[in-house]
Amino acid sequence: MTNKNKAFRSPLFYVGDKYKLYPKISKYFPKTINRFIEPFTGGGSVFLNVNANEYLLNDIDSNVIEIHNFLERQAKNPDLFFKNVFEIIQEYKLSHSYIKDIVPQELRDKWKKTYYAKFNKEGFNKLKKDYNSGKANSTLHLYVLLIYGFNRMLRFNSKGEYNLPVGNVDFNKNTLTALNNYFDLIKKKNTTFHNLDFLDFFENINFKDDDFVYLDPPYLITFSEYNKLWNQETEERLLKFLEYLDEQNINFAISNVTHYKGKINEQFLKWSENHYSLDIKSNYISYHDNSNKEFKEVLITNYQPNKSVSQKTMSATEIYT
Repeated sequence: MTNKNKAFRSPLFYVGDKYKLYPKISKYFPKTINRFIEPFTGGGSVFLNVNANEYLLNDIDSNVIEIHNFLERQAKNPDLFFKNVFEIIQEYKLSHSYIKDIVPQELRDKWKKTYYAKFNKEGFNKLKKDYNSGKANSTLHLYVLLIYGFNRMLRFNSKGEYNLPVGNVDFNKNTLTALNNYFDLIKKKNTTFHNLDFLDFFENINFKDDDFVYLDPPYLITFSEYNKLWNQETEERLLKFLEYLDEQNINFAISNVTHYKGKINEQFLKWSENHYSLDIKSNYISYHDNSNKEFKEVLITNYQPNKSVSQKTMSATEIYT
């Protein structure tokens, strides 16, 4: 499904998305995967590229899962989806370079690096207001906000209102390509999406032969919007559960950042000493920083990379809490 140097990117465009790193980390994945199990699915670029018989996918962010479920339904009729998207774009007078770049040259000359943001600001703010008021409160409207929003993030205030400013991007050819790839790929996959705490998600799984768990949890020592729900206690819960999986001979691989801007995740480093550790050259970009900084990203596996490990059929009835 992918070659050694390229992967398909999710149309959710997550900051820290693994699509560029997928060729580097996937070469260490088991060669045969029955069920691909991902408790921190995020944008979904990993599961889109993995070959498996079934996909059990989860994320604690209900809006992320809502968009995945929505896009999976749209795969049945992409033409209608793009028609509806364009109607919203026209209604709010947003730029749409995937069809034609309508930003005036004088605006490009005046704002050389931010002309999309300047052009779309008024329409974006109106769309945001309509979405938050319930006037245009559909998943499609939320997805359009994601595409035109700052860093293509999903962020809501304490009132549940979407509150990101406009971004310097529009519905471009990369967006079109990512959506078409998503539609083509998702139709061929047997997927189930869940919106649960990661341990609640695992509790409902009866593990089988050749199941493979891939984890890309929030990073304890970095700064991202989705890291706000993560702390040392949740990290400890995760690591204990991974030990449980290891005892049951269930293959897993976990991505994490161990060093970042002078910080060290000592808890994770100590735990990883009992497993296989692989350094990964990462493209991690912080939402707050928006630039690459000195850091170290690793992939930890409980099996020897590139060698399959026999697994036992078992039930996840005992969950570490």
